[in-house]
Amino acid sequence: MDDSGQIPGEVETLTLALLHSRGEVERLRERELLVSSLLGGLNAVLWAFDWERQQVVYVSPAYESIFGRSAALVLSDYGEWLRSVYPDDMEYAVQSLQSALELGAVEQREYRIIRGDGEVRWISDKCFVKPIGQPGGQTLIVGIAEDITEKKALQGELHRLATRDVLTGASNRRHFFEQAAAHFAEACSTGWPLSFLLFDIDDFKQVNDAHGHQMGDRVLQRVAHCGAYVLRRNDLFGRIGGEEFAAIFPDCDTAQAQQIAGRLQREVQRLRFHDEAGRFGVTISQGITSRRDGDSLDDLYGRADAAMYQAKHQGKNCIVLG
Repeated sequence: MDDSGQIPGEVETLTLALLHSRGEVERLRERELLVSSLLGGLNAVLWAFDWERQQVVYVSPAYESIFGRSAALVLSDYGEWLRSVYPDDMEYAVQSLQSALELGAVEQREYRIIRGDGEVRWISDKCFVKPIGQPGGQTLIVGIAEDITEKKALQGELHRLATRDVLTGASNRRHFFEQAAAHFAEACSTGWPLSFLLFDIDDFKQVNDAHGHQMGDRVLQRVAHCGAYVLRRNDLFGRIGGEEFAAIFPDCDTAQAQQIAGRLQREVQRLRFHDEAGRFGVTISQGITSRRDGDSLDDLYGRADAAMYQAKHQGKNCIVLG
């Protein structure tokens, strides 16, 4: 024992223990800083949701940059997350969270959010259930959410390029006949009527020869716009050749198809074009037919095609039934 009354060995042991404790604290701080650094650099939101309490218990730093909303608010009020979900996607987002609880995990769910600044973004979310403690204890749903808006835009553009005619925006030939086959199969199975329209711009070669191909492209675009304008929401419209267009009218008999074709005829007749060579208009020749028992899609196409060429022979700018 020294003059202070302490045993030298005890002092040494206490000192070593304090140094060890400080070392552990430093290591923990280093780990915390490392984790914070990693989470801060991650362009995705790690989150945890207490299902029983209906409370968000954790969001990583990227939440505020991706969602454009306060992390403190979402941690204090689950409704803040609900309010961030795009209204049309709300039911799906909530139900898929419930599915994670029932299935143990959801590999991928995609929904839109409305950021705090009003911008709409697409989110891809993966989540799984993490029981905490003893069976029957706290249940957390944990997950990782990333912004896939740019990926969605790219997918949309690739789909557009694969299915749309670049010049007119109408369905291209391949996509038109793929969708037409689906509409035809549905009509056969349900017994609903289905009509097929084929039309061609009259004397289109003369337009190109007299006014140039740029003007010809303009004519194609505006005629296509007329088609998109007069067709109904569920109708299918496409450019299937140079100046040849087609339409499928689901649940539409011949009389209704004729009415639509008549509106199209009038809209095209109203078009006016002009350049250095002068002012001119265009007309179209149309052939219409409807599905009959025993028909194939090729049968409809063939009859509509024959009717269209009959319209050409009858003087053009008319509608013929096939």
